[in-house]
Amino acid sequence: MVSQRNHHRIDPCELLTPALEVVIDAGRRILEIYEAGFKIEQKEDETPLTEADTAASDIIEKGLSELTPELPVLTEESVKIPYSIRRQWSRYWLVDPLDGTREFIQRTGEFTVNVALIDDQEPVLGIVYAPAMGVYYYACRGQGAYKRNDCCNPVRIRTRRLEPGRRVVVAGSRSHRGHAMEAFLKQLREYEFVPLGSALKSCLVAEGEADIYARLGPTSEWDTAATQCIVEEAGGLITDTRMRPLRYNTKEDLLNPHFFTFGDRDIDWSRYLGAQLRP
Repeated sequence: MVSQRNHHRIDPCELLTPALEVVIDAGRRILEIYEAGFKIEQKEDETPLTEADTAASDIIEKGLSELTPELPVLTEESVKIPYSIRRQWSRYWLVDPLDGTREFIQRTGEFTVNVALIDDQEPVLGIVYAPAMGVYYYACRGQGAYKRNDCCNPVRIRTRRLEPGRRVVVAGSRSHRGHAMEAFLKQLREYEFVPLGSALKSCLVAEGEADIYARLGPTSEWDTAATQCIVEEAGGLITDTRMRPLRYNTKEDLLNPHFFTFGDRDIDWSRYLGAQLRP
């Protein structure tokens, strides 16, 4: 148990192993529901919701609250907390208990549990666990980024540079492509498109298997926080389309701007946006 008195001085890396255990517990419960069958409901915004979403949310909220009772836990499925309260938080957990609900429903296996620790509007710890694939990615500030399969030891991961003349590998959504993304791809000209679900797209960039994931549509802060820490520790960035790193809990809503996840920090990806999207 983390002392309430000392929590401001605790290195986030001290929380990584116990937080991983909480995430793996949630992933185990998600898989039980995945294999047993489940009902599908609709949330107010007409996005799908399953009992796996709520079960994972409950497990993570309980586990993180026991780990750090002094830190708030904000999850996609938790009650909406007004900004007048949130703005007072300097450090808190930000959670997507089941990222890729559509992939879960379609049984692609490409869904994840995402947990981040936010400190002064920046993610300083990130965990992304894909239970159906038996793989997880994790990082904490200053310690590098790692990938681990259920069977194997962790391997340090790094982004890659975009060598001249090499085709750009673009990770993209199975569920959300749209006109803006098509215009972006047209500007790239020579590219290979890799469709993938959930936070795994950014993780593909973090491990040097893709050059960029461009999300030119709506997402929320819990979709990117965990992967931002992982990508940054692997050598890359997640930025808005003005090439500024994403920041968290800075406004009333929890929506992200359009963003890029990329490995080579020397490339200005905003130049490939169509005129109507260029900052």
